[in-house]
Amino acid sequence: MMLSTARLFIFTLLCSVFSATTYAYTPPVQSEQDFQQWLETFKQKARKANISSQTLEKAFNNVHLNHRVLELDRKQPEFTRTFWQYFNSAVTDWRIKKGQALYQKHRSQLHEVTRKYGIPGRFLIAFWGMETNFGGYTGNTPIIESLATLSYDPRRAGYFRKELLAALTILDQGHISVKQMRGSWAGAMGQCQFMPSNYLRYAIDADQSGKRDLWNSLPDVFHSMGNFLKAMGWQTAENWGREVKLPTGFDYALADGESKKSLADWQKLGLKLADGRPLPIEAMDAALILPYDYRGPAFLVFNNYEVIKRWNRSDNYALAVGHLADRIVGRDALQSTQPDDDHALTRQEIIELQQRLRRSGIQINSIDGIVGNNTRRALREFQTRHHLPADGYPSYRMLKIIRKQTAS
Repeated sequence: MMLSTARLFIFTLLCSVFSATTYAYTPPVQSEQDFQQWLETFKQKARKANISSQTLEKAFNNVHLNHRVLELDRKQPEFTRTFWQYFNSAVTDWRIKKGQALYQKHRSQLHEVTRKYGIPGRFLIAFWGMETNFGGYTGNTPIIESLATLSYDPRRAGYFRKELLAALTILDQGHISVKQMRGSWAGAMGQCQFMPSNYLRYAIDADQSGKRDLWNSLPDVFHSMGNFLKAMGWQTAENWGREVKLPTGFDYALADGESKKSLADWQKLGLKLADGRPLPIEAMDAALILPYDYRGPAFLVFNNYEVIKRWNRSDNYALAVGHLADRIVGRDALQSTQPDDDHALTRQEIIELQQRLRRSGIQINSIDGIVGNNTRRALREFQTRHHLPADGYPSYRMLKIIRKQTAS
């Protein structure tokens, strides 16, 4: 049962009203009593948004403040994994082999999705593998309870109240039962981990069962992914990107992931494919990504890479999806290999790096333990001063070098 254009417009309008509403009760603390009071206010608003009383009664039966969800939402990671640590855990031999087998098994279904939406089947399998291990684990947190908890918490209440309303709309339309509506702690659902609002916009009833079932129906899952990626701007005739080799003395400031040049212009700058062959002669623009330091892989990425990032904004995620899709159809592994000294920086080590950069006389605005453009710029300035490859990458190797240079 697809949401009509009119109903979708009404739903979007109601979401706007919901997010703009000033609630009569703003919880000063996270307590079960306050949560239940807030929930009663929310139910009144949901009824005005045409969610049926029957759905609300079923959805919120035995719903409590989920402190584990709050803990996960607020948790600050002690360290950020390096590209290699993330990549090696994402693009495993098991995932490649499993993806290849499923790609062959579902070839006819995937071909139909490609014909209709223009998305090659290898990417659908790659996303499926990355999101839920090919449907092996879709999450076991009750979606209504997790979204209600995050809606009550003032930190990102506006966003999650819209998602909660979307989840209630899905239940009201009869696509899934409350008991079956389980997923990630943050509200992502089904084998492709759509948030409820994306479910309403992009989920497809491909098997014509009358329900858009992203938990149990592979036709619905594949077509919904294809519909989403097409809507995000997927270019059928383009690949996602290619691993490339950079020339000696290359200006790493060009590897910002944003500055686009034609393949011909990149070739003039000395770039080649990772195996040493010339870049293809195609009328395409590409940006350069360097996810590690100068010893790691480099990628020329095309428009579809940005589409992948509209699913998940992480460069590491997008590179893993693209490469996994390549491996599923038998393309080569990365030419670059993980160095022996690969080591993730802790937040405290990043703070130390920032402090030492400032101590060396380089302007750096924030000492916050977060690696952003400001930190990379400062690091690149330090590297240039000391005649090092100016890749701007905050590695443990660079921290040790900075320690030596700023020892006092």
